[in-house]
Amino acid sequence: MLKVYNTMTRRKEEFKPLKPGEVSIYCCGVTPYNHPHIGNARPFVTWDVIRRYFAKKGYKVHYIQNFTDVDDKIINAANKEGVTWKDISDRYIKAYFEAMDALNVRHADVYPRVSETMPEIIAMVQKLIDKGYAYVIDNGDVYYSVEKFSHYGKLSGRSLDDMQAGARIEVNTAKHHPMDFALWKAAKPGEPSWDSPWGKGRPGWHIECSTMSLKYLGKKFDFHGGGSDLIFPHHENEIAQSQACIGDDHSFAQYWLHNGFITIHNEKMSKSKNNFFTVKDILKEYPGEVIRFFILQTHYRSPLDFSDERLKEAQTSLGRLQNTKAYVDELSAKQGESDTAAELAAKAEELRKAFYEAMDDDFNTALAISQMFALSKDINIYYQEVVNGTKAFDAADFKKVAAVYAEMAEIIGIFEQQEKAAADDGLTDKLMEIIITLRQDARKEKNWAVADKIRDALKDAGVVLEDTPSGVRWKKA
Repeated sequence: MLKVYNTMTRRKEEFKPLKPGEVSIYCCGVTPYNHPHIGNARPFVTWDVIRRYFAKKGYKVHYIQNFTDVDDKIINAANKEGVTWKDISDRYIKAYFEAMDALNVRHADVYPRVSETMPEIIAMVQKLIDKGYAYVIDNGDVYYSVEKFSHYGKLSGRSLDDMQAGARIEVNTAKHHPMDFALWKAAKPGEPSWDSPWGKGRPGWHIECSTMSLKYLGKKFDFHGGGSDLIFPHHENEIAQSQACIGDDHSFAQYWLHNGFITIHNEKMSKSKNNFFTVKDILKEYPGEVIRFFILQTHYRSPLDFSDERLKEAQTSLGRLQNTKAYVDELSAKQGESDTAAELAAKAEELRKAFYEAMDDDFNTALAISQMFALSKDINIYYQEVVNGTKAFDAADFKKVAAVYAEMAEIIGIFEQQEKAAADDGLTDKLMEIIITLRQDARKEKNWAVADKIRDALKDAGVVLEDTPSGVRWKKA
């Protein structure tokens, strides 16, 4: 039974899909005004694993993730560079995909943009005005009246009085209540604008996600997700708008999932504090799968402290699993009839069950990965026994073991860069075979200087040679 922690109820709940066999998910995407940083990446890696897991369990997954491509930060960046807001958003949307592709994050089914959803946004604002939840002020701004929505604050667990007392609110005497928020902003000189019944302008931040989620997933869907910094005000305001619009006392999303912050020295990473590291920059030092693995080694709701030391630890740990993957590939190419892997196959099935139990417990990737390490250890022992000749190879049962290891890897989302690199018509393998043969020839001729030179050059290039009873193997360091 799959249980998820619902921010709305503050407890774990059994997952019951709205439609049998289907899962609908909306995840708040990026505002593309800069390269995504590692903190931005965490929710997308998290939801990528959740999507993979649901798909592996047989669900049809509908996943929507937006781009907030009209925003103050984008406009400011465009004005600073002397380009259009679209130039900025297009540039950094492209950068987003480059970063996420490196982290093995699969693409969403739809990536709606605010700029392409304007008619629906305007229609939703008008509906809120018509229903008495929103009002227009003289300059053309439109505000949501928080006092009209009796459930306001239920997601964050705050009352209006507490929010008002603790907030730094810009004085605006035209607002009915200090906590009222903008649905539509009247046009200002030098800003992009669209025609509306209230004059030229552009939408407020919160109305955009409400409109896009309802447009693509309907009035009810299963999951709404994002970073925990979005609980208030963004997701709180989404609920107020959406429920007022659809006329339902219950949350329009069944389950609200929020990932914890990535911190640096226990302080939240953010662009506003200028204490962030972009994925692009980290990729100069570490492969994308290492970054992904670093994120997934901690449960998604827990804070995750970023450091070079922890990335190195993740790289070492992932390297152990990759080394086992090489052993699996090598053994899978062998033939053999015996029953030497029967016990290993049974253990693999036990670990597979434990892996799924961990994922069923609020997507506990940290615990799931530990089951993969346990299987890796047992595979390594079996490999050594086979190559050393102490055990005959059991192809039939080992095939089951390999399938479990591959299944775990697919859900976690690792080894995929390896597989992409291998899909080069075998050219890399052929070239390495030539290099290894040249080195072996040099060793036979006792030309140790040449043999060592080849080995050291490969090491400098990130390739390690291993002498095994079945011959020389190579792997990336």
